[in-house]
Amino acid sequence: MDILRWLFEAQIPVGGSVLILREVLGNIFGLASALGGMRRKVWAWPAGIAGNLLLLTVFLGNVFGSATPATLWGQAGRQVMFIIVAVYGWQRWQQSRRAAGSSTAIAPAWASAKTRVALVLALVAGTAALTPIFDSLGSYPPVWADAWTFMGSLLATYGMARGWTEFWLIWVAVDVVGVPLLFSAGYFASAFMYLFYGFFTLAGFIVWWRASRTQSRAHPSTVADPSTVKVETAFPDPAVTK
Repeated sequence: MDILRWLFEAQIPVGGSVLILREVLGNIFGLASALGGMRRKVWAWPAGIAGNLLLLTVFLGNVFGSATPATLWGQAGRQVMFIIVAVYGWQRWQQSRRAAGSSTAIAPAWASAKTRVALVLALVAGTAALTPIFDSLGSYPPVWADAWTFMGSLLATYGMARGWTEFWLIWVAVDVVGVPLLFSAGYFASAFMYLFYGFFTLAGFIVWWRASRTQSRAHPSTVADPSTVKVETAFPDPAVTK
């Protein structure tokens, strides 16, 4: 109990202000998860879950006696969402690694054009739907920014679990909105970490882009759109055009 009390009360003085230790540790675990994700390692998921649990207690603000009074329901809710999706991603990557028999968990690939459109529509529609809900809960303004970061984080995490290279670009969209929101709400450790993530996600995108190109050249059939593949049922099949 003493350790838990220390963890919840510990603060790091910085200038005339303080940083919450849980916020710093949560973002360190988040960074480790991002590094593992870029390298396509399964341990990225449990590392991320540990960070999510810590940050959940931070963004609930006064509920856990935070030194920062602002409560961000979108940021808190997305930690719960992260944990749920991380369990799915953890299982999916473990299955993929066992099937491939390699040290990396998944082969990056591009999402289809329809999937990209669906992701954009889901981001916009989800933000519009969640904004009044978060507003009624008293989330820190501008509330749409809180809803945007929630929906973007959900889609990016799901995209990572599916192995879509575009998930890195969704994180960029999240960071563009999330960094100013966190600075204005007083969550400086998370804001600086998100600012760093903005550059890191671009590097991760390049790494996965190159890996997807390598995968495409080595195994072109694994990245084809299944809806466009035609299989001959007999030889020759005159109904199939090539």
